[in-house]
Amino acid sequence: MSGSSQAFSLNAVDPFRHLKIALNSDGSITRLREDPHASPSPDPSLPIPVLTKDASINQSNNTSARIFLPRKALDHSSSSPNNKLPLIVYFHGGGFILFRAASDFLHDLCVNLATDVGSIVVSVDYRLAPEHRLPAAYDDAVEALHWIKTQSNDWLRNYADYSNCYLMGSSAGANIAYHAALRVAAEVEHDYLEPLKIRGLIFSQPFFGGSKRVPSELRLADDPVLPPKASDLMWELALPVGVDRDHEYCNPTAGNGPRVLDRVRQVGWRVMVTGYDGDPLVDHQIALARLIEEKGITVVSRFGSGGCHGVEVRDPIKQKQLHDLIKDFITPPSTS
Repeated sequence: MSGSSQAFSLNAVDPFRHLKIALNSDGSITRLREDPHASPSPDPSLPIPVLTKDASINQSNNTSARIFLPRKALDHSSSSPNNKLPLIVYFHGGGFILFRAASDFLHDLCVNLATDVGSIVVSVDYRLAPEHRLPAAYDDAVEALHWIKTQSNDWLRNYADYSNCYLMGSSAGANIAYHAALRVAAEVEHDYLEPLKIRGLIFSQPFFGGSKRVPSELRLADDPVLPPKASDLMWELALPVGVDRDHEYCNPTAGNGPRVLDRVRQVGWRVMVTGYDGDPLVDHQIALARLIEEKGITVVSRFGSGGCHGVEVRDPIKQKQLHDLIKDFITPPSTS
């Protein structure tokens, strides 16, 4: 009885309605959900803890970055490297198909991240699927790193510690950070990102999957936040046409990913993976952390009880807990 009830409830899920999208005849989608945007606030005379401004990365692709600068950076001399702040390059979630860096809840999250961690945050506005299927977002991520390394932006040039950079993403953004990191690791022996030095990777509830359902997906088949059918649709719209969820973009055990992780170990990057058992994707996230750890990479794993997918934008307490973990992760140990 319970099995047939579960099958009925699964069939009842309309992923298009759940995600508030409509598929168009040309393969694009119409995004029907409200997505209010926050304007940047670069004026230092404003009584705000974090200044923000936008910068174009690639006008042809309409990619850009929103930079979050803690006010405290202005109180220190920009001439001393010791006074510069860690740099977090952030990639937002949304299943590769939704939201922008300017989306108000993502803007607020990055403001809090910059404040709580005491870092400069560069939130990358990458191209969305299905209009731009993967690997477009990965291409944009790596291009953003090259743009950062040029030091063309005055805030980054004056206040960011280029020797202390971390790639971070939430949900699909963590997937983007992961694949961007693999590309950089494969090339890092050429120091092609100098003077930018990546020290670690931070994956918050990373969005990965596979063709076979894992126990957490079966257990949370009726999840109100991210039911597996919604994840399936996001992958269908984001992956290259003609491949399934066992493609390396979705399944980190496929393709060359495991082999390239050897380079991550060689360059000495540390990795943080966080999640909650209320997320249907949690078993994929635990498997990712295990895969990375088996490669001999230093991994900090934190998997809590309860929660849901994207809890860090829904629960201020859990958001602060995550930011405290990140602050500890990026703070170098005392040499005293």
